[in-house]
Amino acid sequence: MRRASGPTGGSKAPLPVAALGEAERLACLRLIRTENVGPVTFRELINHCGGAEKALAALPDLSRRGGRRLPVQVYPRDKAEAELEAARKIGARALFTIEPGYPAALAHAGVPPPMIYVKGRTELLAGPAVAIVGARNASAAGRAMARQLAAGIGAAGIVVVSGLARGIDGVAHEATLATGTIAVLAGGIDHIYPPEHEKLHAEIAAQGCLVSEQPPGFKARGNDFPRRNRIVSGLSLGVVVVEAATRSGSLITARRAADQGREVFAVPGHPLDPRAEGTNMLLKQGATLVTSAGDVLEHLRPQMGLAPRGMEAGGASILEPMPAEDADLPSSLPHEAAQLVVLQALGPAPVSIDELARATGLAVRALRGVLLELALAGRIEQQGAQLVALKPD
Repeated sequence: MRRASGPTGGSKAPLPVAALGEAERLACLRLIRTENVGPVTFRELINHCGGAEKALAALPDLSRRGGRRLPVQVYPRDKAEAELEAARKIGARALFTIEPGYPAALAHAGVPPPMIYVKGRTELLAGPAVAIVGARNASAAGRAMARQLAAGIGAAGIVVVSGLARGIDGVAHEATLATGTIAVLAGGIDHIYPPEHEKLHAEIAAQGCLVSEQPPGFKARGNDFPRRNRIVSGLSLGVVVVEAATRSGSLITARRAADQGREVFAVPGHPLDPRAEGTNMLLKQGATLVTSAGDVLEHLRPQMGLAPRGMEAGGASILEPMPAEDADLPSSLPHEAAQLVVLQALGPAPVSIDELARATGLAVRALRGVLLELALAGRIEQQGAQLVALKPD
């Protein structure tokens, strides 16, 4: 459960400084909603084509070259326009990874969602944040601990992130309305869940910030809550778990945090309380034990002192550039032969692009082009920023 490196450590691609025009924003949404275009393929298309409008124009040829017989079904313009208008009507707006304002911490968290909707004090997304999550059926002691932790972290000027669920999440938001709180929703920004949080939902929209990757009007399904959790952890320097059963969404958030290189903290609980089984298990696996806000702040002091300033905007693109050493190298094989070599080298188990380049003898730039076409044709799966595998039949 230990993190490999901080979310702001190491060499990071610069953040974008150029604002997107309305036409490009519309093209970005259409691209994201188009079949076979996941977060990785979206990024690769933008890099490969030089923008969303150009990528949309190139889709038919790219998918055909990848072996697809029927044209890719591009998301209709009128539906994309209606979605953006629906967001404007409820006071929300879309933020894309390729424009200023997208949360830097989330942008550097593995494979970020290519677009999120935000409403409220969006400036809260720019500062350091800590997530507090836990049991929906929290005990009185757990609620008191969550309130104490959240208040202490908020008083130190750190934004508190959670998922607006019952129990610990709600307490964490309530305790930090005045100091700064971000609620990540599994449904659309206008979908209130649970119903009893209607007032809290409105208060966060006015005093904090609401975040969702789903369109307005979207009602969350069961599998949308684990997806939301990766955004909760991705926005944060660390995740504090206060009470969690062994089968708990909070443990999913903790796993996401560890995968993203975030710190994982856990509050110990009584061995006979089922609501403490998950947190005690996290501690056995290497999570940092905390009993006060001071414990969290002291552990995160290096990141809070240095990393947030290092995440300020300072470049043209958040996307990873092609390696300079092979940016101009051609493929050593004809195009169709290159595709065949790549498909033969792939299997159901994910392999890194670097390893695939070594196995095929293709330059990385040429390989990325082949992978992009095969992904659009639905023949491969891109798993994470640098992993690829054959798509199951």
